[in-house]
Amino acid sequence: MTDPETTSQDTIEQPTLEQLREALDNEDPAAIRELLANIHASEVADLLESLPNQDRQRVWWLIDPDSAGDVLAHAQESVRVSLLELMQPQEVVEATRSLDTDDAADILQDLPEALIESVLLAMDEQNRQRLASVMSYPEDTAGGLMDLDVIPIRADVTLDVVNRFLRRRSEIPDNTDSLVVVDRDNRFLGVLPLTAMFLNDSERTVGECMNTSAEPLPATLPAAEVAKKFEQRDFVSAPVVDEENHLLGRITIDDVVDVIQEEAEQTFRRMAGIEENDLFAPIWSSTRRRAVWLGINIITAFVAAAVIGRFEATIQQLVALAVLMPIVASMGGVAGNQTLTIMVRGLALGQIGKSNIQPLLRKELIISFLNGLLWALVVGVIAYLWFGNHLVSLVIGAAMVITLASGALAGALIPLLLKRIGVDPAIAGGVLLTTVTDVVGFLSFLGLAAIVLALV
Repeated sequence: MTDPETTSQDTIEQPTLEQLREALDNEDPAAIRELLANIHASEVADLLESLPNQDRQRVWWLIDPDSAGDVLAHAQESVRVSLLELMQPQEVVEATRSLDTDDAADILQDLPEALIESVLLAMDEQNRQRLASVMSYPEDTAGGLMDLDVIPIRADVTLDVVNRFLRRRSEIPDNTDSLVVVDRDNRFLGVLPLTAMFLNDSERTVGECMNTSAEPLPATLPAAEVAKKFEQRDFVSAPVVDEENHLLGRITIDDVVDVIQEEAEQTFRRMAGIEENDLFAPIWSSTRRRAVWLGINIITAFVAAAVIGRFEATIQQLVALAVLMPIVASMGGVAGNQTLTIMVRGLALGQIGKSNIQPLLRKELIISFLNGLLWALVVGVIAYLWFGNHLVSLVIGAAMVITLASGALAGALIPLLLKRIGVDPAIAGGVLLTTVTDVVGFLSFLGLAAIVLALV
């Protein structure tokens, strides 16, 4: 299995990282500045995440101040926090001055409470109010993701008026595929696709051409639900409204891509029992976090060992059991993890509910039973050729069917039970599944072996 800590930098071209490493070793600031100036801010952020803390700080101070805000916006949260700790309030203000409101809010929310107040006070009144409005919502909601840079228009004006209005602006916000139509009280009415301006007579009104079926996103909608809406409806952008349907801002596809990537990385790390997302997180904090899961795992390992200990006499009578025992538990673990992955993904996407649990469970059990029969035959033949004992072949074959079926059952039920009690299945599901498959695998194999030996 690939170590999750070694896969987060796959977007970096190795020569670029090597060039930066060489420039650092040669203590050549000019070469570092030139290298960073020729790549995108997101690539600079990736490079920073690939460096140990001391080198990261050296490179950070060589980044062009005009692009520092973009680099912070693209950096992972833990890396961004470590960089912000190096900056003065006025430096944070300068770095966030040209950023979209949602990106600036993400950066400020990583600052200590006292420092946030200092940064806000150093801003002009307009930017302060804009940031405060976004930061009033949790960052994992539509309100926390939204950008306030939105173009509202009225329904009673003509397309020609809108066109002239846009020309006077000289530019429109990125990822603008439609304009938001509001009434006099700034309440959402619909959207006007930009294509409608070119496909309709310029004297027609916005109200005649707008899409009134478009649904805005509530500001309190969780980020995961926002991502689902964009995926289901192929949105490029979507307006955000408050409880009284007042227009607040909009969310664009680039923000949603960040949400999807972050959720995927979190799930991946949690399934491995890793909380930190910084490749070079402090040693002691990483040790402490991982020790918790290793401790839980060793407890479950002792449970499995206790099962084996109950059959010590049986194992002493037939050494082949000790040799073949890991095969049964391993196959059950793989089968269970296959089902567990499907269930965790389905629950995360909202695809699993009361109406389809039974058919899904039935399907997984049938698949595991059929695979159990197939591999029971294969392993049984190999065991017979290896040890020349047909009883051992029958025992391991029967245990294989039982373990694969129980692994699939556990892989399906454990996520459901964890979700019901409010625990993330991606965090604890793997540990519990391993315990079940090990215990059932050893118990079925050694239990059947003890029965057979008693009979003969």
